[in-house]
Amino acid sequence: MRKKIWILMMLPAMAQAQTLEECQRAAEQNYPLIRQYGLIEKTTSLNVANIQKGWLPQVTASAQATLQTDVTAFPDKLQTVFQQTGITMDGLKKDQYRVGIDVQQTVYDAGNIKSQKEIARRQGELQSRQNEVTMYNVRRRVNEMYFSLLLVDEQIRLNADLQTVLEGNEKKLAAMLKGGTASESDWQNVKAERLNVVQKMTGLQSQRTALARMLSIFCGIEVNGLVKPEMPENMNPSINLRPELKALDAQLRLTDAQERALDAAMMPRLGVFAQGYFGYPGYNMFEDMMSRKFSWNGMIGARLTWNIGALYTRKNDKAKLQVQRETTEVNRERFLFDNNLEQIEQNENISRYRQMMTDDEEIISLRSSIRKAAESKLAHGIIDVNDLVREINSENKARVEQCIHEIEMLKEIYDLKITIGE
Repeated sequence: MRKKIWILMMLPAMAQAQTLEECQRAAEQNYPLIRQYGLIEKTTSLNVANIQKGWLPQVTASAQATLQTDVTAFPDKLQTVFQQTGITMDGLKKDQYRVGIDVQQTVYDAGNIKSQKEIARRQGELQSRQNEVTMYNVRRRVNEMYFSLLLVDEQIRLNADLQTVLEGNEKKLAAMLKGGTASESDWQNVKAERLNVVQKMTGLQSQRTALARMLSIFCGIEVNGLVKPEMPENMNPSINLRPELKALDAQLRLTDAQERALDAAMMPRLGVFAQGYFGYPGYNMFEDMMSRKFSWNGMIGARLTWNIGALYTRKNDKAKLQVQRETTEVNRERFLFDNNLEQIEQNENISRYRQMMTDDEEIISLRSSIRKAAESKLAHGIIDVNDLVREINSENKARVEQCIHEIEMLKEIYDLKITIGE
């Protein structure tokens, strides 16, 4: 039995054990949302590239056919004069056609394209920061499963120790039974208690298998054994590095970029253009009045534009951005307030567990002495088996309580690390 229990305890340790940090890194790499980073980066690059193309010539091709109710023509008296001199001036046709190309090139845009590219980058940064917030919560989920599995491992170890103690007493009672100093019911009592503990081991092993399976699937690696984390030192709660705060900073930078874009929209813009078309009528309307034929026509020039309509909404747009800033700052204060309350609760829990653990060692020492004394008393017939079983269970309960306090305190400490962003 003892050999079997030893093998059972050593099976997880025979495989390579994973630390908490390794599981957290593996879970982050395995979590489907990790692919979102590449998609955000790609989308941002495409948006910036599209905005940059605003500096390329903008080419517009068009074709049109129109039928007018009236056209430009010479007065009747002037046409009479032309006819007297032998000149035919029919005038323009009411059906007109043109197929052309319009090319415009921005020369100066007052920083509008630059500000739009900055907005696109800041939007991509904000999306990445928001993605980090979701990814950061993966650590807390790993903590829940990791420490639950660690606690079950400790309970399995203590269960095996309890089986060893009960098995030893069972053998003593078997020897006493042969010597006539103990009854068969006493031996059966201890054996039944040991079998009850064996049943609990089966339940613990099943629970461990389920937890290990869940953690393995979540992390994307085969989790067999665990390494109990060490007590971290030099935690600095005054420095909060939570990704939520970085996301709020990114929101403020986006707002600043949007405000600079409003300023750029107020400035005049300079561009050059070229227009050309083939059709009827052309720019020389007098010739077209006489010949009525299709011709090539072209024009180049420069254009200065200033959209003063942006003044109409500028005040309200500025006010909206200011509200957006204030909302972001309110969200920051709310997050820090809730985060501070969470830190207080976790620190109180850690202090409580530390205080309880200072008594656990003494309680276990006392319970162990009482159990050994009970074994001696049973051998001398001073107490019965029920008293011994009670003391054995009391000692085991004290050890289990110590284990729970230690694992729960470790979990609170590492949850606090997550809370402050370490």
